[in-house]
Amino acid sequence: MNNLKITTYQGYLFWENIDKNLQNISLRLSGVRTSTDLVILPEMFNTGFTMNAEKLAEPMDGKSMQWMKDTAQKMNCVVTGSLIISEGEKYYNRLIWMRPDGTYEHYDKRHLFALGKEDEKYTAGDKKLIVELLGWKICPVICYDLRFPVWLRNVNAEYDLMIIVANWPERRSLHWRTLIPARAVENQAYVIGVNRFGYDGNEVYHSGDSMCIDPNGKVIYYKPNEEDIYTFSINAEELLKTRRALPFLKDADSFNIE
Repeated sequence: MNNLKITTYQGYLFWENIDKNLQNISLRLSGVRTSTDLVILPEMFNTGFTMNAEKLAEPMDGKSMQWMKDTAQKMNCVVTGSLIISEGEKYYNRLIWMRPDGTYEHYDKRHLFALGKEDEKYTAGDKKLIVELLGWKICPVICYDLRFPVWLRNVNAEYDLMIIVANWPERRSLHWRTLIPARAVENQAYVIGVNRFGYDGNEVYHSGDSMCIDPNGKVIYYKPNEEDIYTFSINAEELLKTRRALPFLKDADSFNIE
């Protein structure tokens, strides 16, 4: 494992405007003056968190997927974030893990936000995704998944880094700021949460609060209440040292998810 260099984008998302969001994110990323291994974008980065799936969904060969492919190739890094995907008559809140060579993996949001009627518009996924980057095993999930520790449990140290992409409102920011460190400590993994900033089309305010927490609960990065694009590194030796000194994961309970 090498240290991993990560760029997070905590941006304002233009409501249900795919072209404008892709153009704006491209402009923001053009200001990244250092190499990076991974760019993390928020949940539904090209539309904002909307239930207007019929109008805004794209196929897997749509313009946003092509934009992700082009951006990953141009920056020579992985690009990840979620968007609305249509397959047949179903819609998915789907996270894409796009590599520079154009190959990709995907994860469909497991826990749909019933309070916002997401479960009435989208189909839930049932498979966890673990990907590898420079020796790191990474588990990317989406927003509401953060509230469900059983789904996120680090069974047999299957991942080293958890990523949460989100549109998490300011009115529940205390939950966000509490749960991310909890997930890091209990799973002995780095956890990075990337949220959007600003008001959405429903006049819901998002305070950002994107952060990176190390396996001991230490804050590596935190940014509230403004747009931000930031590049930082996470340390492989710090992770391994923590697990050697405190081998808690081996004592975890076994369970099945249905």
